[in-house]
Amino acid sequence: MNPFVFIVGCPRSGTTLLQRLVDAHPQLTIIHETHWIPKFYRKATEESPEAMVTRELLKQLRKHPKFEHLRIPDEESRSWLGPAESVGFAAFVTAVFDHFGRKHGKPFVGDKTPAYARSVDLLHALWPEARFIHLIRDGRDVCLSAINWRDTGRLLLRASTWKEDADITAALWWEWHVRMARQSGRRLGPELYCEVRYEALVNQPAEECVKLCAFLGVPYDDAMLRFHEGRTRTEVGLDPKEAWLPVTPGLRDWRTQMPADQVQRFEAAAGHLLDELGYPRAFPTPSPNAREEAARVRDVFIEDVRSPRRPLPEHLGPVGPRIADC
Repeated sequence: MNPFVFIVGCPRSGTTLLQRLVDAHPQLTIIHETHWIPKFYRKATEESPEAMVTRELLKQLRKHPKFEHLRIPDEESRSWLGPAESVGFAAFVTAVFDHFGRKHGKPFVGDKTPAYARSVDLLHALWPEARFIHLIRDGRDVCLSAINWRDTGRLLLRASTWKEDADITAALWWEWHVRMARQSGRRLGPELYCEVRYEALVNQPAEECVKLCAFLGVPYDDAMLRFHEGRTRTEVGLDPKEAWLPVTPGLRDWRTQMPADQVQRFEAAAGHLLDELGYPRAFPTPSPNAREEAARVRDVFIEDVRSPRRPLPEHLGPVGPRIADC
């Protein structure tokens, strides 16, 4: 059943590269960042306890830019509502994914929306057989990428701490996504949840793709490694995503590109998670000032992002007990 797989992870972790590798498989195609699934599920539950998609809800959904981008004919999407002019939310989304698969001539359809790292439990409840691939990257490289991205403001929601201390805020933001997905992954188990390290993916892409195919239950195909052929661009100044580069290690390296003070503040905020994931710290014992600032920013960050629609993990930031590895 589709959705077949969700690719999740903290934004700026390299999920687009992973999407392109998976999408190049002859049996798999991946929708690029729906974003609307949790939002419109909540809307459906507000309209009826059974979470039905009605003509009115469909009318709203068709105006969402990510839904519009799918270019589904209006009459076809209306037909999915059936004679009763309403259908269960999960069944409707499955029809969307099946349509995308037919359009691309592939049976298995997934979605790559990094922020769904915070919605794994909801997605699993809707599609109990869907698989989840969680891409994890060293948070210091994620921080570098986020800070230098042109759309950072949208990434970090309404976190007022971004202007005060971007490094600590990025650390907490990275930890928030990673811990949320890992918490859910523990409950799902290895049949439905798989972690992939970005560093392994770019250094041993063939080996990692073989493992991914085994997890997904499809035969490995080396077309995955040729995703870039005929698409690579060479204009100066292009973002790696826009350039459609082949698998390329070393695009970000905090060791050479991140000042020591930034590294220390990041590690003061998210060092415990770096430890759990096996990423060596540059500052095993951050200074008292760095730890104090990290704790202060943590408290403000939590208040900024906390809401019923944005759950927080069991532990976030420099204060509190460590969570054991999976």
